[in-house]
Amino acid sequence: MSDSPRTPASTEDAARLAATKKRVGRSAVIGAIFLMATSAIGPGFITQTATFTATLGASFAFAILISVIIDIAVQLNVWRMITSSGKRAGELANSAIPFSGHVIAVLVIIGGLAFNIGNIAGGGLGLNALLGIDPKLGGLVTAAIAIAIFLIKKAGKVMDIVLVILGIGMIVMTVIVAFIAQPPVGDALRQTFLPDTINFATITTIVGGTVGGYITYSGAHRYLDSGNTGPEHAGPVMRAASNGIFVTGIMRYVLFLAILGVVASGVTLDLTTQAANPAGQAFGAVLGDAGMRIFGAIFWAAAISSVIGAAYTSATFLSTFHKRFLGGWSLQWATVVFIVVSLIVYLLIGTAPAAILVFVGGFNGLILPIGLTVFMYIGWFRADLLSVKRYPRWLLIAGTLVTALTWYMGAVSIGPIFAFLGIGA
Repeated sequence: MSDSPRTPASTEDAARLAATKKRVGRSAVIGAIFLMATSAIGPGFITQTATFTATLGASFAFAILISVIIDIAVQLNVWRMITSSGKRAGELANSAIPFSGHVIAVLVIIGGLAFNIGNIAGGGLGLNALLGIDPKLGGLVTAAIAIAIFLIKKAGKVMDIVLVILGIGMIVMTVIVAFIAQPPVGDALRQTFLPDTINFATITTIVGGTVGGYITYSGAHRYLDSGNTGPEHAGPVMRAASNGIFVTGIMRYVLFLAILGVVASGVTLDLTTQAANPAGQAFGAVLGDAGMRIFGAIFWAAAISSVIGAAYTSATFLSTFHKRFLGGWSLQWATVVFIVVSLIVYLLIGTAPAAILVFVGGFNGLILPIGLTVFMYIGWFRADLLSVKRYPRWLLIAGTLVTALTWYMGAVSIGPIFAFLGIGA
């Protein structure tokens, strides 16, 4: 029995604990939305958008539309399945098909490493445009700041705050540039649905750069930290995922319009030389030196937020191999090591940063259908792992159609995607 005089204090302590858990949960939910959003709007996507808008013009709007549609089908399924089960992707996959989670984990970690090399490269490009420093030094500074965030005791909360600030900043600055660029909005809207040109390698690359690889699981894994798991939380989960998709969709299209306005005005962007920085040139063409500085700020914000997202999400997949990485300092140190390895590889390789940023999106687009196939199997045949008798059929049908589409796009695009590495040659 408890002593009656202690009851008020105990009740007060319980109330404080409940309030603290609620704040932590809310922070994790907001962080999950912006982790997914900022990961999907990384330097790779910005460079890909500039590269493909320069080559395809307004037709690239169709690729963005397809990427958003795929994003909806993928993220709603992945968020709902992971949060309903209360397990990370690798553990959930293993529960359904032995060792399939290990395969997904290895692919995501490899893809995340490739992506993070590109993210650090993007940080270098961003600081080069913003401050004029050497891109490799800029990459080093970007990685160092990201590492510092994960060395803080309350890294999760700090990560959430940083991602929200960076995400909002990117959107505001890009909207301003798009407004000044005065793009041909009518032609862009028409070709969003009726494109003059369809290029599957482009679509696969942009899908990989916005929803492929680690990005597929980033928001859902962070959402688990909110504690709001189980099928009873399906409604809030779906709303959070939809909000993240809405934010990324707006940013993708606004960025495309900003670049299109420059290309439509007759400016030719450099896509071939070692120093190629097509997105920076586009912003510079709109606002001169100020445009390059704004581009640098946007690009660096996109880069460091994606470094954080790629490293954190890839590190969470280590729990597939050992439970110690479910959280705490083990996860934080694994994240730091991941960033350090990405930085070392970036500093050693000689491929042009722009080429890396285009290629890694395509690479992650190639591994996307593998994880989706396992998740669709779970939805169709192992709903018991999700603590439900029947998983929503509309989600399964949409997810299955998208899975088939990503397999097809990957098959016809693998050659052209690897050829992207020759962009900077």
